[in-house]
Amino acid sequence: MSLKGKTMFISGGSRGIGLAIALRAARDGANVTIAAKTAEPHPKLPGTIYTAAEEIEAAGGQALPVLCDIREEAQVADAVEKTVARFGGIDICLNNASAIQLTGTLETDMKRYDLMNQINARGTFLVSKMCIPHLKKAANPHILNLSPPLDMAAKWFKDHVAYTMAKFGMSMCTLGMSEEFRKDGIAVNSLWPLTAIDTAAVRNLLGGATVAAMSRLPDIMADAAHAILTRPSRECTGNFFIDELVLRETGVTDFSIYSPGAKGPLAADFFVPDEAFKASPTKVVGAIG
Repeated sequence: MSLKGKTMFISGGSRGIGLAIALRAARDGANVTIAAKTAEPHPKLPGTIYTAAEEIEAAGGQALPVLCDIREEAQVADAVEKTVARFGGIDICLNNASAIQLTGTLETDMKRYDLMNQINARGTFLVSKMCIPHLKKAANPHILNLSPPLDMAAKWFKDHVAYTMAKFGMSMCTLGMSEEFRKDGIAVNSLWPLTAIDTAAVRNLLGGATVAAMSRLPDIMADAAHAILTRPSRECTGNFFIDELVLRETGVTDFSIYSPGAKGPLAADFFVPDEAFKASPTKVVGAIG
C-alpha cells in the first residue's frame, strides 16, 4: 500500500486536485513529474510548476517540474523523455489537466470549444499514448483519468454540451484503453468526486465562496487516488470510481476531515449518476454546473 519509489507523470498538477494527489504520493517517497504550463505566478491562481515541485520535495518525494503544453505533441514527448531520463521509467500516468467553460451552444465560441477538446479529450489521449510504452515495462502500471462516469443523460449535456463532450472524451479513453491494454497489465481507470471540491475552479467559476463552503478538500481525491494506484493493476481496470465510495471500500467512515468548515449539506458534483448518491449516506444538495 505504498508508492515509494514509483514514478508518477501528472499533466497539470501545479495546484488543486492534481497537486494534492502528487503530495499524497510524495509522502510515500514517490517521484513526480509536474508537466504543466504555469511557469510564472498567475494573478488569480496559486502555484507554479516550481512551487509544486518544492512542495513535493518537502513532503518527501522527488520532483521534476517540466514546462509543457499538452496540446503540443513534441512538448509531451519531451516531458516523458525527461521523466524517464531522470527517474528511469514511468509507473503512473495521471491525466489531470482540464479546461472548463459552462456555456450553451450559442454562447460557446469555437476557440474555447477547441481549447476544451484539445486539453481534455485530445490531451488525455496524447499523454496516455506517450506514457504507455514505458508503462508496459512497469511492475504495477496505472493510468488514472480525472474524469466522470459515462452517465449519458441529457441533463449533463443540455447546459454545456461542449464541455461535457470534452470531459466525456477523457472517460471514453478510460473505456477504450482499459480493454486495449488489459493484456499488458496496464490499469486504466477514472476517478471523480461525489461532491464539489474546493479548488480555484469552484471559487472562480462554479459558485464562489458559497459553494466552496459546501465543498470537500482536494485531500479526499488524493486519498482515493492513492487507494486506486496501490491496487494490483491486473485486477483493477476499466472502472469509473467515485472518491467517497472508493474510500468507504477501504474502511473509511468519518469523512468530516474532508469538509471541516461545512455546516450543512454538501454541494453535489455534476456528472455523478443517481446510483452513486444512493450508495452514500452523505447529505448533498443540487449539483454544480
